[in-house]
Amino acid sequence: MTTITEASLASQTTTETLVDELLNRFARLTETGHGPGVTRLAYTRLEREAHEVFTEFMTDLGLTVWTDQAGNTIAELAGRRPGPAIGTGSHLDSVPNAGAYDGIAGVIAAMVAAWQLAEQETFDHPLRFVAFAAEEGARFGQACTGSRLAAGLTESADLDHLHDAAGTSMADAFREVGLDPEAADEARWSADDWAGFVELHIEQGSVLTDTNTQIGVVDTISGSTRLHVEFRGRASHTGGTPMHLRADALAAAAELITAGETLATDPRHRGTRITVGTIEVEPGSMTTIPGLCRLDVDIRDTDDRRQRETALELIGRAERLAAERGVDSDVQVVADASPAILPLSIQRQLTSAAHEVGCSYRVMPSGASHDTQMISHVCPVGMLFVPSQNHGISHAPEELTHTTDIVRGIDVLIAGLRRLDSAI
Repeated sequence: MTTITEASLASQTTTETLVDELLNRFARLTETGHGPGVTRLAYTRLEREAHEVFTEFMTDLGLTVWTDQAGNTIAELAGRRPGPAIGTGSHLDSVPNAGAYDGIAGVIAAMVAAWQLAEQETFDHPLRFVAFAAEEGARFGQACTGSRLAAGLTESADLDHLHDAAGTSMADAFREVGLDPEAADEARWSADDWAGFVELHIEQGSVLTDTNTQIGVVDTISGSTRLHVEFRGRASHTGGTPMHLRADALAAAAELITAGETLATDPRHRGTRITVGTIEVEPGSMTTIPGLCRLDVDIRDTDDRRQRETALELIGRAERLAAERGVDSDVQVVADASPAILPLSIQRQLTSAAHEVGCSYRVMPSGASHDTQMISHVCPVGMLFVPSQNHGISHAPEELTHTTDIVRGIDVLIAGLRRLDSAI
């Protein structure tokens, strides 16, 4: 069977064609019967199959490839001299019913960069191309698990305490795909081994398209605090229970949701985003007052202090609403990551790379979390955005980034890697 790499080298495939081939290859790795889009959750067989595509491609290029105990796959192209490496890459998992570009664009950028650089030139530094595992928090509630383990922000002992909706622990999910959760700490990266890291990603917003800008150079990555909230009231007959005698768990949750929206739209909270993405109600009958309501709250912010204050405000609001409505409340912080301010020195190299390639650019924040945010605890990092179409829709089948924009981003990425190789 001819691999993508062999076919590409044999036919002198253009970069655009190779990007499209890889996009289609990864898009086919999705759960069936789960509706439109791509569903490739963290630590599942499909995610590992995507990593096998990456491994096969990089091995065919002659790179040294390995998978660490967190499930991250790394391919190394030797440099002219030994020492710390410069890295690039992104993630291969998805949320349910996702688009085909989130994370994948950055992994494909790494693959195409390796394809272009493997025989053309040698850098002083080794180059490492990374496919991270489990960036999305959709399955276990914690985002960026692969990069968090690499950065030492999550430890093997934590994996028993993270569970998916079916009750499977992350530790058991590791075992199901052939990873050893007890050895996960071995995935930690040493700062001595890494000189820098740059991630290419789709914007997941509409700023670049709205301003007709070709490249975004990220200066700040938003932090994220995730809360699991439970309101416990009293289930009772809807017709037999007067309004003033009710302990409605869903009504308390509804007030918390609107309170979060009001808080995030306050002018003093410019840069704050609050979302309730999941909600469960029991017993779930039209003729029974809800006795239990669970919801998950995602708080994002570019300002660390404001992020913490917002989380505390919502926790306090949940307690007050519970007292006012005669229900009980319980709030747990299930994940927390501070905003990351990216080094100005890396930003300058990337803006210079964009200028060198001849494309327009803007310096901008990222509202979403990314693996780069975790890797910033290991080495200096940078991040490039390429435009998202369809009003910036992401985490949905309508997600779209044009191949020409990905190729342009790859050109800027390679130019940036060259500049970092000379500067670091």
